[in-house]
Amino acid sequence: MDQTENTMENGQDRNGRIIPVNIEEQMKTAYIDYSMSVIVGRALPDVRDGLKPVHRRILFAMNELGLQYNKAYKKSARVVGEVLGKYHPHGDSSVYDAMVRMAQEWSMRYTLVDGQGNFGNQDGDGPAAMRYTEVRMERLTESMLNDIDKETVDFNNNFDDSETEPSVLPSRIPQLLVNGSSGIAVGMATNMMPHNLSEVIDGCVAYIDKRDISIEELMHYVKAPDFPTAGTIFGMEGIKAGYHTGRGRVVLRGKLSVETKTSGREQIIITEVPYQVNRDALTDKIGQLVNDKVIEGIVHVNNESNQKEGTRIVVDLKRDAVANVIINQLFKYTELQTSYGINNVALVKGRPKTLNLKDMISEFVEFRHEVVVRRTKYELRKAQERAHILQGYLIALDHLDEVIALIRSSATPDIAKDNLINAGWGLDEIQAKAILELRLQRLTGMERDKIKMEYDELMKLIAHLNELLSNEGMRFDLIKTELLEVKDKFGDERKTEITYLDNEVRIEDLIKEEDVVITISHHGYIKRTSATEYRQQKRGGRGAIGSKTREEDYVEHLFVASTHHTLLFFTEKGRCYWLKSYEIPEGDKTSKGRAIQNLMQLPPDDKVRAIIDVANLDDEEFVKNHYIVLCTRKGIIKKTLLEDFSRRRATGVNAITIVEGDQLLEAKMTDGNSEIMMAVKSGRAIRFPEEKVRPTGRGAIGVAGIEVDDESDEVVGMICVNREDSTRTVLVVSEKGYGKRTAVDEYRITNRGGKGVKTINVTDKTGPLVGMLEVTEKEDLMISCKSGITIRMKVAQISEQGRATQGVKLIRVDDGDEIAAITRLDDSEDEEVTDVENADATDTTTESSNENITPTDEQANTEQTDNQ
Repeated sequence: MDQTENTMENGQDRNGRIIPVNIEEQMKTAYIDYSMSVIVGRALPDVRDGLKPVHRRILFAMNELGLQYNKAYKKSARVVGEVLGKYHPHGDSSVYDAMVRMAQEWSMRYTLVDGQGNFGNQDGDGPAAMRYTEVRMERLTESMLNDIDKETVDFNNNFDDSETEPSVLPSRIPQLLVNGSSGIAVGMATNMMPHNLSEVIDGCVAYIDKRDISIEELMHYVKAPDFPTAGTIFGMEGIKAGYHTGRGRVVLRGKLSVETKTSGREQIIITEVPYQVNRDALTDKIGQLVNDKVIEGIVHVNNESNQKEGTRIVVDLKRDAVANVIINQLFKYTELQTSYGINNVALVKGRPKTLNLKDMISEFVEFRHEVVVRRTKYELRKAQERAHILQGYLIALDHLDEVIALIRSSATPDIAKDNLINAGWGLDEIQAKAILELRLQRLTGMERDKIKMEYDELMKLIAHLNELLSNEGMRFDLIKTELLEVKDKFGDERKTEITYLDNEVRIEDLIKEEDVVITISHHGYIKRTSATEYRQQKRGGRGAIGSKTREEDYVEHLFVASTHHTLLFFTEKGRCYWLKSYEIPEGDKTSKGRAIQNLMQLPPDDKVRAIIDVANLDDEEFVKNHYIVLCTRKGIIKKTLLEDFSRRRATGVNAITIVEGDQLLEAKMTDGNSEIMMAVKSGRAIRFPEEKVRPTGRGAIGVAGIEVDDESDEVVGMICVNREDSTRTVLVVSEKGYGKRTAVDEYRITNRGGKGVKTINVTDKTGPLVGMLEVTEKEDLMISCKSGITIRMKVAQISEQGRATQGVKLIRVDDGDEIAAITRLDDSEDEEVTDVENADATDTTTESSNENITPTDEQANTEQTDNQ
């Protein structure tokens, strides 16, 4: 109370030393002032040039020092000192760290500083001290500083009012979207993703062309963030939210592949890690998870990355480990899959604001428009000032003798200037002063012509600039032109791939629908190849090299399917697995392919025996009216509704119970109205109606289909023939390359479980039977040998003969080689049919001649004996 009485009305005491204030109000005011200082002056980027003050000051200081991309480097310490002394009153480490980040190609999508020396690495090693490193601007950076001397932006006083600095850079680059930004202020933060320059500029141009463009339409141009360390974006839902609201989420995965060592063990090779992930830390984390037994199946992990070859982290797997399972565990437990929160907060007219994609593009375009207007006004003023002086020169040259006499008669320059102004020629003070400073050489006739030419050019420029200022459409056309010039100079391809989740888009829509040849080798390597890579050849040819396989490996299955279809894989132990055709890795005709265990959870001691191509497993009517017919090597046959296989499971399902000593051989899809034919190695075949096999569940064993004589004999093929299709014939092929076609009706219908009748005359020359197909003359046949040789020929080239004949030679088989697989392909008009040409030994074809059909063949053609 006493103190209150002693104070005067203005809050000061009689001595003028104490000002009582409310501490709560004082704290509020001080904290708000501090927080706004951090928000505006440190942590948040400006929406116009996308830079925080420290980055802007670094680039401006480098420009003032003349550190252009084509000039010599200067010590980093020199630049840091310039920034600290003139513009940024903070610690030197904060400036150097900011400059280092602008030089790191793994931190910035497009680096703004060209660094020389050790600027750290992706493994977390720090940069060398600033006294060791050197810097200059990148070429791209100059596009951010162009026209800064043309009054395009406002300049403010620095911290001690001794210098001026730009409040924003007149950037031609949409830097905020291109390189992104992150920062923590007081009470708010920002986290903006980097993008591809070409995409962002295309988005800006699209906005200029259509101001009411929707965000969905803009996303046709700006597809998704594009990170400097590449990787794969996993799902677009969070990114769409970020583009629409300014807040969202990006899930990013590293890139990896599976390789097989010569020892047969597999390795997971990580070649790209997510943005801002420390490679050494990732390697240590994997090792820790292995030690803690969270992930099992890994033998060793090592970071083999270097500056020259980039990222390479090698994860060695145990022999029985399934690579796909390990990969999913790495995504789950390590930073190999990382999510980033999108929080697009930037300063708009000095105030923090959350921005969507269209906001960021529109703010940048409007800023570019302001820069163009201010630049045009500056250039117009300078052009008018110069034209005014040139106009004075021309007046003086028109009155040259009088001007010289007037100047000679004047006592001082000031008197001469006044005399010129008052001479009545219409000169003003600026023109008179310029005339007095004119060099004598400009008075020659040639120089007069130059002055007149320069004046005329300036008048054209002034007219153009006036038109530009009065025509908004011209200004936006100029902005587009300048943006496209930047794109042409600095634009590049996306680094980060985009993967859509199943619930976001039908992946089939992104995959070209075409027929592909799917091959599986004896050792379980699978690949898909365009069917057109296998050109047709004449019957009896040598064939061409197909898959390059490991020693003692050979192509065991060939199958033709559409890329959009679902494939059902049936294994010798009676399991069924699912894959979409496009999920099978693509390879050329000679590549080895990828281990099938990496694509499905197939046990190491099991292997695929049959593949069924289904167009659409979601079609309820189709799956309820079709069946899967299975047969085993010991002659067991079984039929199950396709509906029982329509629900896809990662671990597969049991398709048939296999008894000990038996294996699943073949699987076919039918509509319930077919006739089943089975053939055995010794050359017999049986034909019986499908109705003889009643449908059973997936776990059933099945019933007898054909009688197998002894342990050395076994079933080699099964076909399901449509009763109403009279164009179908039965094609059989022997181990040594002989084959023929026979009409289905030559095989009489019997009950299942019998011995059957002779289908080919097996001799030492032909070797035992290896396969049976149903074919028409409009189809092609593809034969694959264990050596990797393949041949494709028209079915029509293969003669139709009786059941008991030996057939003709379809492919020349080398000594020690034998047929591994046969399959049929649909013939298409656009496929290349090649005639006999001189080529390499592995690709030479020969016309089938008399040597292919020997007297023994002709004798065999007359044999028609049943083996009943």
